[in-house]
Amino acid sequence: MGCFSARWVLILLCCLQLITALERQVFDFLGYQWAPIMINFFHIIMVILGLFGAIQYRSRYVIMYLLWMLLWVGWNVFVSCLYLDLGGLSKDSDLLSLGVSSHRSWWKDNGPGCESAGLPSAGWQNQRNPELSTVMSCWLEFQYIEILHCSVQILLSLLGFIYACYAVSTFSDEDDSCKYAPDE
Repeated sequence: MGCFSARWVLILLCCLQLITALERQVFDFLGYQWAPIMINFFHIIMVILGLFGAIQYRSRYVIMYLLWMLLWVGWNVFVSCLYLDLGGLSKDSDLLSLGVSSHRSWWKDNGPGCESAGLPSAGWQNQRNPELSTVMSCWLEFQYIEILHCSVQILLSLLGFIYACYAVSTFSDEDDSCKYAPDE
């Protein structure tokens, strides 16, 4: 067994996916984006199961992780298309908040270098509605930050998929098979 076997690389990739998914979950909670919150939560569970499968040499868990990675890549491509306004999707739609609130990406108002414009009257200053504030300029627009998050997730998922395929092929299925004792 080498230092960088597929199993250990898969464990490292799962840990990186957990860190980036938790970071993404925090910012989705701050922006009240309910669809990504639910899907990120499910993603975290599936990555933990994949991590457990890699540590314990359980090929069934790793295969479940493999299948989830395909769905996860699809979700991130969808979110990227949404923020790029491709395919009839619009970043201004309520798809990610499930129409429950008027909140948008947390990065829209709080991105790196964003300067908010003052509200027209002092009576509106105590309101928490993000639609009432205007962001004048940012170093990096919020949709590109969201696409960067998606790109990192896609990269880690594709690498995880490749190493999981290899790890599953190297695992022995002794714990899943039934061995019959020979009759004497």
